[in-house]
Amino acid sequence: MDLTPLRSSRDFRLLWFGELLSSAGSQIAVVAVFVQLTELTESLAVVGLVGMARLFALALGSFLGGPLIDTRDRRRLLLGAEVCQIASSAVLLIGALIGDPPVALVYVGAALTAGFGGFAAATRSAIIPNVVSRAQLPSTLSLNQLMYNTTMIVGPAIGGLIIDGFGLSVAYAVNVVSFVAAIVAGFLIKRQVPKQEFLATEARRGSFAHGWSQLTEGFRFLRGQRVLKSTFYVDLIAMIFGMPRALFPVLAITEFGASTASKGSVAGAMFAAVAAGAVIAALTTGWVRHVQRHGLAVLWAVAVWGLGIILFGLSDGVLPLALASLALAGAADVVSAVFRGSILQSTVPDNLRGRMSSVNILVVAGGPNLGDVEAGLVASAFSPVASVVIGGAACIVGVVVLSLIIPELARYRAPVASEAKS
Repeated sequence: MDLTPLRSSRDFRLLWFGELLSSAGSQIAVVAVFVQLTELTESLAVVGLVGMARLFALALGSFLGGPLIDTRDRRRLLLGAEVCQIASSAVLLIGALIGDPPVALVYVGAALTAGFGGFAAATRSAIIPNVVSRAQLPSTLSLNQLMYNTTMIVGPAIGGLIIDGFGLSVAYAVNVVSFVAAIVAGFLIKRQVPKQEFLATEARRGSFAHGWSQLTEGFRFLRGQRVLKSTFYVDLIAMIFGMPRALFPVLAITEFGASTASKGSVAGAMFAAVAAGAVIAALTTGWVRHVQRHGLAVLWAVAVWGLGIILFGLSDGVLPLALASLALAGAADVVSAVFRGSILQSTVPDNLRGRMSSVNILVVAGGPNLGDVEAGLVASAFSPVASVVIGGAACIVGVVVLSLIIPELARYRAPVASEAKS
């Protein structure tokens, strides 16, 4: 794996290690929310619908934050977002300390955390192209995928053990403390202000006072970018139809024989399996810089994701087979993410990166939340297993349909990487 970005860029190194710790805490909280809602309601629909609350807040945080990211010091914005994440995570902690909180309180805490998390992620994504060279972007994205998926192994695995052994309140407390690492990293990186010529142009246009105008500018740019739009569509297809994470706690009991006291650990293992496959793939992504047909690679990767989800649904209570299937899906997802991210960073100008990063974060984080809703509702109508299998099949069909509607994606080739960082 190419570690050059970590060795050559101090600011990227700080951001990477800070996010490593805070993201692990966030993954602990993800498992805790699903387990808590399962215990409070025993309703698959209610468990899944937390995704809608998260999506609403994520949309606000991503879209309304985009213009700020493009016109303000991104370092200060990142620090503010991390502090707000501490406050929103404290809401979940308070709910757990209550013991039997209203479902609405859990929804509010989860939504606020998602909203501020989306804003922080969009800000961080907009910073990265300015602290590494263009030639290093694919390797940088691979390192980010390695980091995020490592936290998605460690976080859920530890989270499940903490929940079963010490309770939900301790799990949420660990999440609150984890954001300190990201705040320290934010303090240590250099200021990240937009280019002066762009700021002067925006000031003359009065865009500081017209955030909506800035948002529409981003969408006008996106309207003519069929390949870029298709990368968003294909990820939504994968995550809406093929993301069954909301069902992990109930599947742990109904399909894999976990007791009420151990469902957190089994559910955590399922979360971790997806990420384990992703980490294995990320560790071997040195080959991605030799691939020119990035769009075709995305399509194949998402199809393999759907296949892995189908195999998970058909595992028939055999936990090792289920975990291996989820690992296959995770490996495919990281390949898709690397190439989608490279297409995004290669086609978007710096003055629009905040807004386009906001759209990307909304898709990447919002898709799984819509997937929670879809999985919960379909499982309520049929069964958890049927929901998983139907979703995986729909994912594969969706990829085929998209490739026919937007053939430019399959034909897309990476541009020659020759520009140095600004």
